Amino acid sequence: MPYRKQQFANNEIYHITLRGIDGNLIFKDIDDYYRGIFSIYEFNNATATEIFKRRRHIQSVKAKLKSGGGPSSSASLIIETRDKLVEVLTFSFMPNHIHLLVRQIKEGGITKFLRKAGTGFAGYFNRKYRRKGYVFQNRFGAVHIKNNEQLKIVFAYIHVNPISLIEPKWKENGIKNPQKVVRFLENYKWSSYQDYIGKKNFPSVTDRKFISETMNGEKGCKEFIEDWIKYKSRIKKLDNLFLEL
Repeated sequence: MPYRKQQFANNEIYHITLRGIDGNLIFKDIDDYYRGIFSIYEFNNATATEIFKRRRHIQSVKAKLKSGGGPSSSASLIIETRDKLVEVLTFSFMPNHIHLLVRQIKEGGITKFLRKAGTGFAGYFNRKYRRKGYVFQNRFGAVHIKNNEQLKIVFAYIHVNPISLIEPKWKENGIKNPQKVVRFLENYKWSSYQDYIGKKNFPSVTDRKFISETMNGEKGCKEFIEDWIKYKSRIKKLDNLFLEL
């Protein structure tokens, strides 16, 4: 179960990294990725999560809409009744680790959120793959974001992390094909980047207002990432600011 003795302050922002134990994969197929999305949304809740009850409710709402029943107030109730522990500002899933940028909004919220999400996902993972034991490393990485400049840097770092899936040595050798990388990131489903640039993907998972305003909207988010990619295509060694936790 991921843990950390560090005290987290309310209304402060932290970059969190969760890694598979011994570097093992935590996402082996598309269903695992979807379950990860489900986990960081559904378990961001101070109250007990009644997964099966809520899942049946969602299916009922969808069925009514498909049958021409029109919009239902119960659909919005699914989101509004959550008592959030944190604001998930950005996220990115990699095969063997997860990056999250979160703002704590309840006392002990980060620790409780990670405990609930980690336990929920681990239970699913172990049942599916018929295994026992830990799925995540015991200790998760956490860095306090102190100012807007650092926030922008981490926003970029989290969203460009998937580059290693198509250019494995980009951190050491720079980015060889910036245009290909830009297209890849804009179509990478398992991060919050699409939602930040106006392509609806998982809009309910993240609270984007603060960062979007800081980055000057969807256009600003897109330009910042693209400029960073162009810069990295000319610089071979990764700055210390972007080193893994």
